Order: sequence, then C-alpha cells, then structure tokens
Amino acid sequence: MSKTVLVTGAARQLSGRFIRHIQRDSDVARVIGVDTRSPAYPLGEATFVRADIRQPSIVTVLAEHGVDTVVHLDVHGTPATAGGGRSSVKEINVLGTLQLLGACQKVPGLRRVVVKSSTQIYGTAAREPAVADESAPPKAPAGGGFAQDVAEIEGYARGFARRCPDVRVTVPRFAHVLGPAADSGLAAYFKLPVLPTVLGFDPRLQFVHEDDVLDVLAHAVRDGQGSLGAGTFNVAGEGVLMLSQAARRIGRPTLPVIRPLASPLGSALGTLGLTGASAEQLRSLVHGRVVRTERLREAMGGPLRYTTPETFADFAAVHGPGLLPPEAVTRAVDRIEEVLRRG
Repeated sequence: MSKTVLVTGAARQLSGRFIRHIQRDSDVARVIGVDTRSPAYPLGEATFVRADIRQPSIVTVLAEHGVDTVVHLDVHGTPATAGGGRSSVKEINVLGTLQLLGACQKVPGLRRVVVKSSTQIYGTAAREPAVADESAPPKAPAGGGFAQDVAEIEGYARGFARRCPDVRVTVPRFAHVLGPAADSGLAAYFKLPVLPTVLGFDPRLQFVHEDDVLDVLAHAVRDGQGSLGAGTFNVAGEGVLMLSQAARRIGRPTLPVIRPLASPLGSALGTLGLTGASAEQLRSLVHGRVVRTERLREAMGGPLRYTTPETFADFAAVHGPGLLPPEAVTRAVDRIEEVLRRG
C-alpha cells in the first residue's frame, strides 16, 4: 500500500536528505516536509508546508494531507538558527514532540510513527555499564540538556504507543551522527582548530554515518522483511574510537583542562557561538558511551555499511587535516599504544 509520509524538521540538513531519500521508495506515494522556516535546498517532489509542530494546527496538516506515516526528526541538541539558544531547542524537542504526538492521536488513518532519539539517553557516568543495550533504563541527568530532552521524548513515545496500540511506534537511538555534511554537535566539536578535553579522561566514542541514518529511517518506514518494526533500536557503527585516536586522525591538537574548569570553559565558549565546545558537550566527553546493536542487526539482516572508524575517516577526509599531520603519526602512535596494552 502506498504511503503518505510526513517528515518534521524539513529545513535541517539531515531531514532534507531523508525527504529526498525516501521519495525513491516505491511504496511511498507522497512526502510532506514540515518546518517553521523554508529549506535552503530543494526537496525533490516533496510538498513543503510551513507549520509549527508546537501548535495545535499541526493536526490539520496531518488530516488534510491524509498522512499515515510520521517521521519525527525535529529532535536535536544544537540550535536550528544562529540566534537559537538552549531554551528554544528544549521547547522544540519536548513541547514539539508532545504536541505532535497529541495530534497524531487524533488522526484515524495513522499507521506508523518514527521518533528520532539518541544514545545519549544512557548517560556517561563512571558507574554505568561499559556497554548499554535497549533494556537499560535511561540515565539522563536531571539537570537538563539534550540527554534529558530525549528521556522525556521517549516517555511521550511510550505513552503514545500504549494509547494507540494499532500504530507502529519505532524509536531509533542514534549515536553521534558524522559524515561529510553532518551538522551534529560532535561534528562541530571536531571542526574546532583545537579540541578542549578533560584532563585524565579519554572517552570511548561511537559514530553513525549520516548515510546509514537515512537507511535506518527508511527501514523504519517500510513494511515486511527488513523493516525495524515497533520498539527501540540502538543505531551505531561497529567498533569504538577513543577521543585521543579521533583527534590524531583528524590532525587536531587537544587542550586538556582540569575537570572543575571544563563546564565553565564550555559555557564561555558556548556564549561565543562555539556550539561544539559547550559545557554539555565537554561533560559528555569524560567517560563516553558504547551501546550494543544486536537488535538492529537482526532486524536489518546485518550491520550498517560504515563502522565507527570508517565513519570518522569519511568525516576527516573532508574536514581534516588540522594543524597536525594525521595519517603516519596516527598509525605509529596507535601501534605503540597497542603494544603497550599487550605488554
């Protein structure tokens, strides 16, 4: 059966790419892109509707276009515009999701809802498990930030699934999204000329390539074999990189600061518009997080196309090298580290 798919956050880079990507699916008849501002690039044959998901009028958009599938991608940790701040991001993430799902509940023909989430929901505390899976309870800090946003968003998604058992609700938890055109918070961090780090800590990092994000979302929309189905799925490329390894591979020098100064430094840099060095970003780069992806591999019939190291290499090929020579030095130092660990 042909689908009419509504995608939120159409003016953002990743949402726009997905809108163009999903139009190639033979089961998709129409795609509706929704945002409060016009996209800066074409959306192919998709229809763009200027609308605010935080407003009750979003239910009219769903009904008028006969939407049966909603892909909610307007969930992010960075401002949508240069003038946006943390409060506006939280309002879009939390209030926007609440209002959108409330509108979805009023649409009788709705069959699928996909809600973008993040592996940041697991937290990064030292006492957390070394590797988290979908059964682990959220550990988002109560003090706020993007991790708290996604914890609230997933709570709304679970509540919606209970109230609407006939609607398939899929929640992909994405690791840090990277790639040549990625505009994630960690992408902004690795574009800095010097990378601030927390002295004495070398966090484990996982990435997901932006191309793999599109494939996973497409599987969440499809029916039958290879579709994700209902539930929560961790989405990350195989393998792990330490922050020190990533810094060398992109040729960026690091600037270690003692932990008590990390948040004040991040806040100061954030006020200068350096979103990649915000206090929240630096707090997340103390221990890092690693997740299991067996459930995703089983649903999709195999691993993602890009591993974590391959994803970072694709990003670094466009945004590096930095101030330091990356390739030969990286290989040599990595070999030395491996020998020391074995010895």
